Amino acid sequence: MLDTFGMQQGGTQYRRLMGAFQRIFGATIFFGTDMQRERATVIHRARFNFMSEARIWYSRNSAQDTLLPGELQNEIVLSEEFFREILDHPIPTDMEAARVLSCSPAALDLFTWLSYRCFIAKGREWVPLFGPAGLVNQLGSSDYARPRRFREKLEGWLDLVRTLWPECPAGISNDGTGLWVDRANAVLAQEVSNARRG
Repeated sequence: MLDTFGMQQGGTQYRRLMGAFQRIFGATIFFGTDMQRERATVIHRARFNFMSEARIWYSRNSAQDTLLPGELQNEIVLSEEFFREILDHPIPTDMEAARVLSCSPAALDLFTWLSYRCFIAKGREWVPLFGPAGLVNQLGSSDYARPRRFREKLEGWLDLVRTLWPECPAGISNDGTGLWVDRANAVLAQEVSNARRG
């Protein structure tokens, strides 16, 4: 798995990966809506977990990893609800981009967000940077209290995203209060992807 994401094979990277798996396995996602009907308020809540089971094997000796018998292979079982959600609402993203951006979590978050946002866009749309529905809150980047600092960081992350997705139709608005996005697909057709590599 460390190879898949281009991570170093040292103990620090392994511990980070195992810690991440443990957090994801223990995470519960909550969704909800509140609606005011004619006679009553309706509160709807739902929750699900990402995985129902995980078995991950490792050895400190990488030569031994290739000798693990079939029954000792890594296995991750997605929860039924999460699996159904993935099938019902697929989000196109690029595994190569995830691998390259794995050392820059903020740029990876932005790339994934843009992959989804551009995929569902109906045309050119504006997303505010700040406020309850702003990009800062959507990315979970609330530690950038000063708007100017966030815009500087965002421009750098966009530059990284554009190295992997040159056609990315996102840009910070002239007044610096929002981000323009447009309908696009971040996952290139296989022929285009192969032509760029070759």
